[in-house]
Amino acid sequence: MFFNLSGRQKGLLIGLGIFAFLLLLPGIGIWTIVDAGHVGVVTRFGAVNRVENPGFLLKIPFIEGIYSMETRTQKEQVDASAASKDLQSVTSTIALNFHLSGENAIEVYQNIGENYTNIIIAPAMQETFKSTTSQFTASDLIGKREAVKQIAYTELKSRLAKYNIIVDDFNIVNFSFSPEFNNAIEQKTVAEQNKERAQIEAQTAMIQAQGQADAQKILKASGSLTSEYLQFLAIQKWDGKLPSSTNGVPFIQIPTR
Repeated sequence: MFFNLSGRQKGLLIGLGIFAFLLLLPGIGIWTIVDAGHVGVVTRFGAVNRVENPGFLLKIPFIEGIYSMETRTQKEQVDASAASKDLQSVTSTIALNFHLSGENAIEVYQNIGENYTNIIIAPAMQETFKSTTSQFTASDLIGKREAVKQIAYTELKSRLAKYNIIVDDFNIVNFSFSPEFNNAIEQKTVAEQNKERAQIEAQTAMIQAQGQADAQKILKASGSLTSEYLQFLAIQKWDGKLPSSTNGVPFIQIPTR
């Protein structure tokens, strides 16, 4: 029967078939699907109209468009650089877990767009890192990382809340400083270790001197070399090794009952 139609009729049928096919195509046709963990922002002639929940959606073809926006927790990680309070160069990798407020997706799409991560979140992370690290010296950034993290978390949460972006977690992966600063820290650590070692050696020498003085007092008072003093002298000369032979008098007298 199709072959008996005129050329004009055949062209009309083909056109209707193509149109019907387009209507059935997802996205550009009369229906589409919004995946779980997303919301669908519906536009009509390019203007934002409404927000739809995940699932099967009907729309007016060629008039309405549906843009899927993720509401699940997402992760953004950036490399940031700044200066500490004592003007040391600081670089770090910082990570942010966040999600979009679904009920306010219209405002995000209308005011920022689908690319809100690069437009809002990444710059906010950079600015927060700079403002936070400027409050601490380089040494404090190392020793007070948890406090630095909490201040940055609170500030970033406040910055992004006005854009309907909710901060779930914030983490400073690492801190890196200039080679000059790292060398200075290493030298400081070595100096502190040497100082502690010198203090221990001084205390040990003081204890030994006091023990020798006490032993001399005992010797002077008794007028003879007591067994306690002789044992003290032996300990002073001992190299820390036990004798290989058991012949002779024991090195240290162990009192018995």
